[in-house]
Amino acid sequence: MTRGGTGGRERVKTARRRSTSSNRWLSRQINDPYVKKAKAEGYRSRAAYKLAELDERFDLLKGVKRAVDLGIAPGGWSQIVRERCPGASIVGIDLLPCDPIEGVTMLQMDFLADEAPGSIMAALDGPPDLVVSDMAANTVGHKQTDHLRTMGLVEVAADFAIRTLAPGGTFVAKVLAGGTDAALLGLLKSHFATVKHAKPPASRKDSSEWYVIAKGFKG
Repeated sequence: MTRGGTGGRERVKTARRRSTSSNRWLSRQINDPYVKKAKAEGYRSRAAYKLAELDERFDLLKGVKRAVDLGIAPGGWSQIVRERCPGASIVGIDLLPCDPIEGVTMLQMDFLADEAPGSIMAALDGPPDLVVSDMAANTVGHKQTDHLRTMGLVEVAADFAIRTLAPGGTFVAKVLAGGTDAALLGLLKSHFATVKHAKPPASRKDSSEWYVIAKGFKG
C-alpha cells in the first residue's frame, strides 16, 4: 500500500489481490479524521468518540461506580469509561480477544452463553450503574436478516441490563436505522425514566447505526 494524492487526501494504491470494496474501505480508514485522532490520542478505535460524544450530550458517566461493556473489543468504549470514571469497576466481555486495559476486567467468552451473565456479575461484585453495548451481529449481506440478528443482540443486552442494573442506572446500545422495534421500546420505557435515540457525530453519516439511550432505571 502506498499513500499519496493531492489536497491532503491519502490515496490507496490498488493491489492485484485486493478487491475494489477493500480498497474503498482502506481509503476511508486512512482518510477518516476520527481514525487519525484515535491513533494520535491513544484510543483503540474511532468508536471511543461515539461514547464520549453520547456522554457529553446525555451525561451518561457521571457517578458511575460499576460498568459493564458488552462487546468490548477492541476496547475503545472501556477506555472512555476508565478515563472519565477512574475509580469505577469495569467488566468487559467479548468473543474476540482484547488487549488488556488497566483497571478493566476482561472476559473472553460468548455473551450469549448461559454462564456469561453470572460470570460478569461475579467479576463486577455488585449491580452496575451502567451497561453499554456496541455489539453487532456479523453481517450476511441480507439487509433484513442482518437487522434481525443485530436487534436480537440488543434484546439480550437489554434483558441483561434490566435484570442487573442498580436503581437509577443507564443502558446504552447500538441499534440500526429505525431504532428499537415497538416491543423492545415498550419494554425499555416501562423500566426506565427516559428512552431516546441518537446518532453521535463520530458515527459515519453513511452508517445505519444509531444508539438507544435508556436512563433512570426504575428497579
